[in-house]
Amino acid sequence: MLFKRTKGDVVFSVFNYAFFILFTLICVFPFYYLFIQTISNNDLSARGLVTWFPRDLHFSNYLKVLEIKGLSQAALVSVGRTVIGTALTVVGSAFLGYLFTKKKMWGRSFWYRFVVVTMYFNAGIIPWYIIMMNLQMTNNFLAYILPSIVSPFYVILIKTFIESLPEALQESAELDGAGTMTLFTKIVFPLITPIAATTAIFSAVAQWNSFIDTVFLMTEPKYHTLQYVLLKYLNESNSLAAIIRSQGTANVDLTNMQTPTSIRTTVSMIVVLPILFVYPFFQRYFVKGIMIGAVKG
Repeated sequence: MLFKRTKGDVVFSVFNYAFFILFTLICVFPFYYLFIQTISNNDLSARGLVTWFPRDLHFSNYLKVLEIKGLSQAALVSVGRTVIGTALTVVGSAFLGYLFTKKKMWGRSFWYRFVVVTMYFNAGIIPWYIIMMNLQMTNNFLAYILPSIVSPFYVILIKTFIESLPEALQESAELDGAGTMTLFTKIVFPLITPIAATTAIFSAVAQWNSFIDTVFLMTEPKYHTLQYVLLKYLNESNSLAAIIRSQGTANVDLTNMQTPTSIRTTVSMIVVLPILFVYPFFQRYFVKGIMIGAVKG
């Protein structure tokens, strides 16, 4: 049926589009503002004279910042923990969520509640640090990976999603002699791609942005993550700018001369860009996974 649009409908649509366009601009502008600071005249940027558009365009800040000692190593650590940690988190949480849907699992209700209750109660930072230290997880790359393999929130999401799948699929495979691992790898996991991708997004963003575990557990620079290095550089931007300036020639143009502001903004953009580029590709899986997993019946 075709409905005639009234004046109220038109007014509502105009205000609706205007609101969401404004909301989008508010969300995007901080990233845009940060970016134009990195490619503008460093002297003008430091004096707060760059607001809406870049001035005296240049990209030397990125080249200079990438030369800072330890930044490339920190990037490798962050990429490694994000890729490996995300993959293991998805597989581990998916397998546990799948097991909790099996009625023949021993003590299923007890173990499920045992996992869920950890979302609401924890011992705190000091007991956590003592446990990690006793497990020899200090200055150990595995400290970034092992504690996050199973997440209660992801287990709940995946369990709910699997319960929405037709049971006949698994029952027919069991009649053909398929075991638990075969069912999970050949039948269930290919069908839960949307929720697995959703879990991967959550896990990847959390791994990439994490730095608290680095602060408490990692004293050796080779295990420092990009976020921790960013925090350190933001606190030491004045001295870093002086070091980079001293490495140049005597006659340096103020346009390209490093300042604390250029150091802070450029390092921040380097840290943020990977997630900004990756996230949109998984957005469709994110919406589909959450919606399907939320519907029962």
